[in-house]
Amino acid sequence: MMDETADSTLMQRIQQGDQQAFNQLVNHYLRTLYRFAYRMLNNTADAEEIAQDTLVKVWRNAAQWQAEKAKLTTWIHSIAYHLCLDRLRQQSPNMIDIDDPDEIEIASPTDDYHQIEIVDQLEKGLETLAERQRAALLLCYYQGLDNQEAAHILQISVDALESLLSRARRTLKKQLLSSEGGDYVKHTHDT
Repeated sequence: MMDETADSTLMQRIQQGDQQAFNQLVNHYLRTLYRFAYRMLNNTADAEEIAQDTLVKVWRNAAQWQAEKAKLTTWIHSIAYHLCLDRLRQQSPNMIDIDDPDEIEIASPTDDYHQIEIVDQLEKGLETLAERQRAALLLCYYQGLDNQEAAHILQISVDALESLLSRARRTLKKQLLSSEGGDYVKHTHDT
């Protein structure tokens, strides 16, 4: 991500209608937004549309961004997150968030073959998480935002975000343990 000073300068230019500055922003954020939207929606076409819609909203609403209220990356991800939520709700309006009471951490594999297998299982597991849990994981672990930024985007407290992350990790861990690679995960976790 760009540093805050560069973000501020870029946004000032965009707020004045500078198309070249906007093109720089697009070049910098388009791929990141696409990856985030794809992991949220698991659909290439929807992810492309969300990434583009996010950037259009940034252009149209540039005057609303205030450096003292949120980092640019936080503001942009917030727009993308809300567009993803809208799309998810259109597709599945009755999604249920199921809490899991057990605390379990994900073990990190060392063998490349098993690591690829586990990454594949994690990707599949992300699809099954409740939307807010998935968003929390994606924002913190895939997009590299800190807990405070992710909580701001999700419009929740940092404690609530940490709870979402914890439940998401537990759910993913259970899925890994119950999958074909579960024996390996258990063995790695035990050592």
